[in-house]
Amino acid sequence: MAIMKATGVIGSIVALIALLIVLVKSLIAFVGFITTAIKILIIVAFVALFLGVGFLIFKSLADKKRKHD
Repeated sequence: MAIMKATGVIGSIVALIALLIVLVKSLIAFVGFITTAIKILIIVAFVALFLGVGFLIFKSLADKKRKHD
């Protein structure tokens, strides 16, 4: 009976360690996904900013040309 108790304790410790390893792996994957999503959002924001500035420049040039004529 003592062997069964020892095996049960050791088995439960091994199972807890395995669960912790799986949890840490999934947390690392989740953090990687979040950082990738944030990087993509930053790139999209900069592209939108550049497009907005370009649009305003072309709009001001068109208005200036219209007023000049």
